[in-house]
Amino acid sequence: MMHYFISLLILIAASSFALAEAPDAYFDARQRMVSEIVDDVVETASQLGRERLNPRVLDAMKSVKRHEFVPPENRKRAYKNRPLPIGHGQTISQPYMVAIMTDLLDLDPGDKVLEVGAGSGYQAAILAELVDRVYSIEIIAPLGKEAAQRLKRLNYDNVDVRIGDGYYGWKEQAPFDAIIVTAAGSHIPPPLIKQLKPGGRMVVPVGSRFMTQELLLVEKNDAGDITTRQLLPVIFVPLTGSH
Repeated sequence: MMHYFISLLILIAASSFALAEAPDAYFDARQRMVSEIVDDVVETASQLGRERLNPRVLDAMKSVKRHEFVPPENRKRAYKNRPLPIGHGQTISQPYMVAIMTDLLDLDPGDKVLEVGAGSGYQAAILAELVDRVYSIEIIAPLGKEAAQRLKRLNYDNVDVRIGDGYYGWKEQAPFDAIIVTAAGSHIPPPLIKQLKPGGRMVVPVGSRFMTQELLLVEKNDAGDITTRQLLPVIFVPLTGSH
């Protein structure tokens, strides 16, 4: 009887270990996605001003499970290098765009980052792999609540999600080492410029839904002076809010 009981315990333990070590069904697809991103960066190197991405950014793209951030019906397409709908008229950005926008911020591990437009939480998860703290704002309440719950479930404990108008930033947590905006407005929001720390960087698409949008890199020097550089044409959902 004792022998049977011990054998049963061993079987349960082995089953639990096997379950914990179950292979990631999307692992290979995620690696292929990153390979495509690397190729796309080479093709756009003259516009980006860099031929390769920081290995830390690529590791984050390999690590974060994008299929967790898309609706169930889109999971089979989660690792295609393309944007996908996430409901409420919003999209999860193309992986290439997520990677280059993240890379352009030149992040350090101890940085504090503001994200405007949480969406499903995917960009925040990428940032969370790279920095100490991420503050993410989403104006569409259901999306923001779902993103917060999803990030908590996936153990991204260094991300705070707030429902609100990202145009005005997150004054209570400013200044930020870096700011990333994932929706396009007609101009760079002045509150975000103010909340960017001297020496910081912001990546923001500017333009309207019906006109050319440009991805801009905004830099604030130690004296507080601002410079902007146009990088490449993009297509983002519009920034919304009372402004």
